[in-house]
Amino acid sequence: MCQEESIRKPTVVNQQKFFLRLGERIRELRRKHRHSQEDMISYGFSARHWQQIEAGRPITVSTLLRICAVFETSAERLIHGLDRGIYED
Repeated sequence: MCQEESIRKPTVVNQQKFFLRLGERIRELRRKHRHSQEDMISYGFSARHWQQIEAGRPITVSTLLRICAVFETSAERLIHGLDRGIYED
């Protein structure tokens, strides 16, 4: 095997796809708990920020943990499976 064959290209992560899926999952969770986007203000989120989260805008780990606390779920459960198909060569 020559040296060129052993060099792998780095895997590209499609973050947009991940965060779009996360936003959809968070929207489903909010609706399951029968909250409106405006209700999320009482949990410390602005209506605009919440809209951006559900639209798939990237969020920080801190924001993810706040969302988990609101819905009393683990981060693992919230993001489980969202990474399927986001890795591209």
